[in-house]
Amino acid sequence: MRITALAGGVGGARFLRGLVHHLQRTEQHGHRAEGPDGGESPGPSGRAGGLAGGLGPAGPVELTVIGNTGDDITLHGLRVCPDLDTLAYTLGGGVHEEQGWGRAEETFAASEELARLGSGPDWFRLGDRDLATHIARTRWLSQGGTLSQVTARVGQRWGLPERGVRLLPVTDDPIETHVVLEDAAGGERAVHFQQWWVQDRARTPALRFTVAGLDRAAAAPGVLDALRQADVVLLPPSNPVVSIGIILGVPGVRDALRGTRAPVVGVSPIIGGAPVRGHADACLAPLGVEVSAAGVAGLYEDFLDGWLVDTADAPPAGGGYRSGLVVRTRELRMRDALGAEALAGAALQLALELR
Repeated sequence: MRITALAGGVGGARFLRGLVHHLQRTEQHGHRAEGPDGGESPGPSGRAGGLAGGLGPAGPVELTVIGNTGDDITLHGLRVCPDLDTLAYTLGGGVHEEQGWGRAEETFAASEELARLGSGPDWFRLGDRDLATHIARTRWLSQGGTLSQVTARVGQRWGLPERGVRLLPVTDDPIETHVVLEDAAGGERAVHFQQWWVQDRARTPALRFTVAGLDRAAAAPGVLDALRQADVVLLPPSNPVVSIGIILGVPGVRDALRGTRAPVVGVSPIIGGAPVRGHADACLAPLGVEVSAAGVAGLYEDFLDGWLVDTADAPPAGGGYRSGLVVRTRELRMRDALGAEALAGAALQLALELR
């Protein structure tokens, strides 16, 4: 069973950790598939146990995670990859659980000293443990390594191969998302996405997003094959514009999704007209897309087969979605690890049913 997922930061990472736990639990319980509420799911014959009915992954499972790199930024001369690092830390058990990003038990002595020296920016603090990752990444890149090779080394440090996870950057080419804003004189100015997201907290309305280097980027080795050869493709509840949207913008990725024989199942990042976390509403506004589960599904309509929405967003009979899209409702909030596991299991089960 080959599962491929496209993911951004915190929401995507927590969902995928839940997926890994679900797969481990399924394997420990004899490949039985769990239903959306954590119960055992009957197969088409009505018998419990997903393997016989085709609802439970049999044999080894390979999970390939394609991570967004549009958030990447150079700070203090170091190359920082926020989404890739959040994925690695979360899947590897080293993330700061309360905030969902950065390292657990982190200290900030280096950032505090940089601030005393007047070496900015001070709005993006790098923790001491986190700094080690960026120093190593920058060194390896300067020695001629590709981002894929560097990401693999970071993944090894966090034990991802032992967990059956392969983490890939969507591209080895440097790309950076910028936000175009209106300036005080009525003109336009562009700032790095991280400055708008972290320092400004997306308070200033975005006019549009632009991704430097995207037109010259190529999918990283293994990315397109992972989509074309997948048995299941999952879209976790990541930001649809600046996470999943950037991945889809890399040449070849969207075509691979359109052409894959695998069912593509996504989880809405919008509940009741508001983002689960972050500022997805501020990102959808410049695109003129409704802040709703249906609005986000429309961004994926050319390849999406199944869509999980919250019970608060149950679609009206016969309306709101493209014909042929299978929409299921359930609780989407990942309130804890078990909730994330149940949600991931429900998404996987829907995908396996659609096969």
